[in-house]
Amino acid sequence: MTEQSSLYARHRRVMPRWLATYYGDEPLELVSGSGRHVSGGNGRTYLDFFGGLLATMVGHDIPEITEAIQRQAGRLLHSSTLYLIRSQIELAERIAARAPVDNPRVFFVNSGSEAVETAMLLTTTARRSNQVIALRGSYHGRTFATVGATGIRGWSATSLSPLQVTYAHNGYRYRSPFAELGDEAYNAVCAQELRTMIETGTSGDVACYIAEPVQGAGGFANPPQGFFLAMKEVLDEYSIPFVSDEVQSGWGRTGRSYFGIEHYGVRPQAITFAKGLANGLSIGGVVAEESLMNCLTANSISTAGGNPIASAAGCAVIDFIESHDLQRNAAKIGDLLQRGLRELAQRHSTIGEVRGAGLMIGVELVEPHSKTPAPDLANRVLLECRQRGLLIGKGGLYGNVLRVTPPMTVTADEARQALDTLDAAMSALTLTAAR
Repeated sequence: MTEQSSLYARHRRVMPRWLATYYGDEPLELVSGSGRHVSGGNGRTYLDFFGGLLATMVGHDIPEITEAIQRQAGRLLHSSTLYLIRSQIELAERIAARAPVDNPRVFFVNSGSEAVETAMLLTTTARRSNQVIALRGSYHGRTFATVGATGIRGWSATSLSPLQVTYAHNGYRYRSPFAELGDEAYNAVCAQELRTMIETGTSGDVACYIAEPVQGAGGFANPPQGFFLAMKEVLDEYSIPFVSDEVQSGWGRTGRSYFGIEHYGVRPQAITFAKGLANGLSIGGVVAEESLMNCLTANSISTAGGNPIASAAGCAVIDFIESHDLQRNAAKIGDLLQRGLRELAQRHSTIGEVRGAGLMIGVELVEPHSKTPAPDLANRVLLECRQRGLLIGKGGLYGNVLRVTPPMTVTADEARQALDTLDAAMSALTLTAAR
């Protein structure tokens, strides 16, 4: 038994059976990283195009971020929100100054799931309602309320929920019954569907509408321009708050705005964030309009949310993104990757669609010359890419979408290397299938 297989055996003895790992019975241990590369416990080095499930947003072992963490660690690790935390206040100021939210207030937690839970607490309290409109294909977390608002069967562990959820259209055109419509007509039909749902499927006093501007686990479904603005116009008719879930799409990763929802011309009442803000350290939070944030009448604190270490890292990440113009880089390299992937689609009939924004790119795999999802192929491509030195992710409603999400510091040469590797991996699998 190798050291890696021994480690996996230990993992299986003490971890839950439902705790998924990639690569079947050969999961990978990552032990170190630098830039966009990581080293495994097997001694191999890989080009990392999944970035810790989008959390390692600016790369591994970034000196400016490491130094900020070390400086704070040498002073104080923890205090709780019962005391003033300078780095937390500084981070909140940075976020409030950049968020497309009127008169913003910021509250920090420890994860994306907890951030969405907080948004649900705020909106259900303010509206005195537990009715929520979420989107088909959405993923909002693994906790009780967030699972209840998740629109992917594979991530819905229970039908029990404190929320009553209505699922609206998500703008996923590839499998939409409205796919043949032009953008304006498509948005209008989806808006009318939303209005009908509100008037016939709810009591009218809906707590909120929650949406990911670019769906993450849903396979990077990317609605047409104007989609969310059309939804917001309907929501405003009923005074329903718009919550933008930016756990994956925030901080400029989309390459077209600091928060994904800005691209659609919408100013939401609340934004949830997490993941990449601290480049992998545990952090999350909500930035919301003052009246919404202050609607709670009971006491509330956060023991570790916005702790000194994570907040110091968050400040350093935002400064690094802006000083290195990484949003522009996300747009440039994202365009290079999407063009390259669409060229691959011309050679590989198993690529049904390439979509996304910036460095959030989905490659939907299907059975040849059809739209039938090919989840087994996605698993084989993941493993073949790993064997060739490239790490990518997967998702989608059927587990058939490759997720290409390198850190925002990725270079053009690394993007071309990833494209060549993916091309070789798919070609090898095609040859194997033909034998």
